Amino acid sequence: MQRKMRWVAAASLLTLTTTAGTALAGETVTFAGYGGAYQKGIVEALAQPAAARLGVSLVQNTTPGLTAVRVQVQSGSPAWDIVNLGSDECAAGSTQNLFEPLDYRQIRTDGIAQNAWAKDWIASNYYSVVLAYRKDKYPNNAPRTWQDFWNVSKFPGRRAMSDAPIESLEIALLADGVQPDKLYPLDVDRALRSIQKLKPAVSVWWSSGAQSAQLIESGEVDMEMIWGSRLTPVLHDNAPVAYSKAETILGMGCLAIPKGARHAAAAQKMIALMMSPEFQANIPHALEGYGPSNARAFDVKQFSPQELAELNSSPQNLKNAVKIDGRWWGAGDNQKTATARYKAAISR
Repeated sequence: MQRKMRWVAAASLLTLTTTAGTALAGETVTFAGYGGAYQKGIVEALAQPAAARLGVSLVQNTTPGLTAVRVQVQSGSPAWDIVNLGSDECAAGSTQNLFEPLDYRQIRTDGIAQNAWAKDWIASNYYSVVLAYRKDKYPNNAPRTWQDFWNVSKFPGRRAMSDAPIESLEIALLADGVQPDKLYPLDVDRALRSIQKLKPAVSVWWSSGAQSAQLIESGEVDMEMIWGSRLTPVLHDNAPVAYSKAETILGMGCLAIPKGARHAAAAQKMIALMMSPEFQANIPHALEGYGPSNARAFDVKQFSPQELAELNSSPQNLKNAVKIDGRWWGAGDNQKTATARYKAAISR
């Protein structure tokens, strides 16, 4: 069965690349992401191999987010052909009609979760938020769940949380007893009441991934919510830090084509390749702390048991993960309202 799936994947890639023909030769596609190590990894794993397969030139740029995409689309001549955003931004951009429809005659969605693609965007990868803790603080009885994180009597110590509402509100509801399949639509009032209960134990509301890594590695806090990609270097440094996989929060990066993009046809073909199992299987080695959004990546490439144990979207970890619904965050004024209310709650 696995051999057959590999053959099917290879055949679909061959069809795509041969039908592209020489029509794309010499064409240039501009890819814009958030920059830094994350963009470097996405380009290495997905964008550059796809461009090379199609014979197109790849130019990179950076974007601060959806607002910049909106400005470009409104100009009538966007400079970017593919943008890499968060799923909440893709969902919001979709409702604002900022993206070209994706061509699902070329882009295969088998292996992609139902909530990980829409008419004009598709999830490029998974990122994670985990509960990290100091092993020297909790040598015998470590916190596992977000309810443990909230239990200051059983697990005394200094906490740190993100100063942004996305992921934080989901965690607060899980800590308050909401079941993962009942999270959405988010009950913001209940989440904020939950945050208020924990607030006296929160020493730091971190504002960047770098800050969160420094807090747990230095021992300034005893436990915290932290992006898995930011925790990985801390673990590599052999700091006395561990984390729980019991309730990993999974979010998604996404790909979209700005409306009016000059090279939209080439961008469609690139995204089709970037989402293929073959290229998705590159993510774990190019992007530590991230995982493929296409589950079939695990059918076309063998990973070691250790890699599978640590990959946030491996079959064994995916079944216990709690997925962020970017569609809720992108709908209407949900993000704007939740952000204002969350910021006010943690600053009081």
